[in-house]
Amino acid sequence: MYLEKILALLAAALVAIGAGVSLTWMALNPTPNLADSGARVSAALDKGGARQQIETLIAATPDYARYFARLRETFTGDYEAAINEFATRLAETKEEQSVDYYLSEAVRRIRTSRGALAAKAEPEPIARVFEKQLEVLQAVAREDKRMCVAFLYGATDLDFQRFAASRRPIVADMALAGLEAIVSGQAKKIDRAAPTEADFRVLENALAARGLGKVEIDALLDGKMPNPPLEDARMCGAGQTYFEVLKTLPEPARTKVYGLALELMARS
Repeated sequence: MYLEKILALLAAALVAIGAGVSLTWMALNPTPNLADSGARVSAALDKGGARQQIETLIAATPDYARYFARLRETFTGDYEAAINEFATRLAETKEEQSVDYYLSEAVRRIRTSRGALAAKAEPEPIARVFEKQLEVLQAVAREDKRMCVAFLYGATDLDFQRFAASRRPIVADMALAGLEAIVSGQAKKIDRAAPTEADFRVLENALAARGLGKVEIDALLDGKMPNPPLEDARMCGAGQTYFEVLKTLPEPARTKVYGLALELMARS
């Protein structure tokens, strides 16, 4: 039963890490600069000029500039590699991407190269990752229940990209929380055991105590989606309850579940 639960959590991990996957989807599906559709890139733009243009665009978006400044401070090589890649692509293609794309791609790169370190962070920065993901999920839910469910499972579209562009402060906070967890994990290197079957029982009981039925709990923990699927409002509400219940789990069960989700996110 315990092994099955671990394997199922791998399949259903997007419920716990949908925000990070959504940013990755944005990175892999770039869109033109929506903030200035009339922008034109000079055919003579070289790599140096392209870099200056990109860093100017980032600096003009204070919410995202915070993330890039912290990335440059903590992982200078990763920052330089990301900006240089952006500049090379812009100089070669003459196609400017949105600042939201640059953030999402930077998040994807650091998550791929160093994301597993987040699972080794202190409890507070780990908890903050999920706190900020819940804030984004709640904002998405207020706007569109269908998009909320898609967000939970990492399946986003242009609607989410537009949402992110209109909610940059909380999207930036979510990205920054992930980066700070990686910074903490690199410094502390805390090794944690995987969640036990008893930990999962505590989680299941807590979800049931919050009013979720077996159908919702199976969908969240075992990846067992009913046929026909739950209506969007119900599944969206269950996802929010899941995040809220995770915060109430006793230590060390809470941080072990969080840590496993972060490890899975780094591998996705």
